[in-house]
Amino acid sequence: MAGKSIYRKYDWPLILSYVALLVFGWLNVYSSIHTDTSSLLNMPEPYNNHPIWICTALFVASLILFIIPSRIYEGFSWLFYVGIAGLLLVTTFIGTDINGSKSWLTFGGFAIQPAEFSKITTSLALATLMSKYGFNIKYPRNWIRAFATIGLPMLLILLEKETGSMLVYLGFLLLFYREGMSGWLLLAGLFSILTFILCLVASPFVAMLVLLGCFILIYFFHYKMEMKGIIITIITIFALSFLPKILLMDFIVTINPFKPEVWVALITVAIVLFLLFRNYIQKKRDAFARNILVMYLAFTSFIFSVEFIFHNVLQDHQRSRIEVVLGIKDDPKGIGYNVHQSLIAIGSGGFSGKGYLQGTQTRLNFVPEQTTDFIFCTVGEEWGFLGALAILGIYFFMLCRIINRAEKNSDNFTRIYGYCVACCLLTHIVINISMTIGMMPVIGIPLPFISYGGSSLIAFTILLFIFIRLDFDQWKYLKQ
Repeated sequence: MAGKSIYRKYDWPLILSYVALLVFGWLNVYSSIHTDTSSLLNMPEPYNNHPIWICTALFVASLILFIIPSRIYEGFSWLFYVGIAGLLLVTTFIGTDINGSKSWLTFGGFAIQPAEFSKITTSLALATLMSKYGFNIKYPRNWIRAFATIGLPMLLILLEKETGSMLVYLGFLLLFYREGMSGWLLLAGLFSILTFILCLVASPFVAMLVLLGCFILIYFFHYKMEMKGIIITIITIFALSFLPKILLMDFIVTINPFKPEVWVALITVAIVLFLLFRNYIQKKRDAFARNILVMYLAFTSFIFSVEFIFHNVLQDHQRSRIEVVLGIKDDPKGIGYNVHQSLIAIGSGGFSGKGYLQGTQTRLNFVPEQTTDFIFCTVGEEWGFLGALAILGIYFFMLCRIINRAEKNSDNFTRIYGYCVACCLLTHIVINISMTIGMMPVIGIPLPFISYGGSSLIAFTILLFIFIRLDFDQWKYLKQ
């Protein structure tokens, strides 16, 4: 009886939310590919192994909860990390090319994607590193080690041309922020996205004006001079907005070698360098002013590198997808076909959906990858707004539950690992649903516990249930 009462202390609400997503995913994968002769336990090929993957995931979850000792996760975390990193490296050479991504290892008829399991080992390694006594991410030596821990798998995954999986690791920045990383880095990430989009949608000149205006406002608002900052920003942007017309004047065109954004950069960078030099000479220790000026220099450089990155770093299909999402290119029958059909499917579902197994877009295979990356459109079409809201509600509960349990945990390793789990899940959920509804480029990321795929299902199961076991063991330790 004592043993049974102990197991009641497992986080059953979190486990039940996992099971609910698992069942919902099974139903929707079947709905996407069912025929008149198929059933939930007898799906058409190659999806007939999906029930096997679900049973395997449940078996692995049981092993983690009841059999495998939890002390190995911290004790062998770096060994796991190096092992999967080695597997990623091997995959870059002998991996099977699927949909342009060389990220699969094939053994006969069996294939695994090491990048999915890398999220687990990276989370364990980060938890081990950051839970050590005296670790403070504000110190350069420590944050370099933390960024290197996520940087290695990102680099190896990028070599496999698996850009989507690589982007998931950016979610760990939320963990770093929770552990004390400066908010400047998060702000830098937001400005990077903003300037990248503005350079493509508008022009580098517009991006320079917006960047300059934002930094002027941030500077003056920090020093409680809001009105002065607003006035200076308006005057500066208004004056510089005439620069392109001035440079087109006949007597200037013949002698002007630069574009408008270059002149803005030259003028503002000269001012910034002067201010930095003056502060250095006067030995002023204004960290905020220094940070804001250095960030401006960095983003100015980034603006002039966007064109190179877009045309020389990104692949053709990635550029096309970004152009479709940003409205630069309209291609509903080409690269934008998936998203276009996905939006039709979701929109046709209305408030309560067409009914289970009644989706026309999905049943007639109008939506490619509808069992994996675009599984959410099946939810939207057959279950409608209510079904989509239910799925999001379960995800929201799961994330809140993980964060709540992590915050209440007295063990630093468990707390940090819990945040790693939440970051991975949140990043996958946001990116997958955003690309399904056309808010982000299609980059091939599964929806946790719902999308078809053995590697992702088992990897997410291991990721989640390690946390549940660690949280349970901490409760047992406190009761002793």
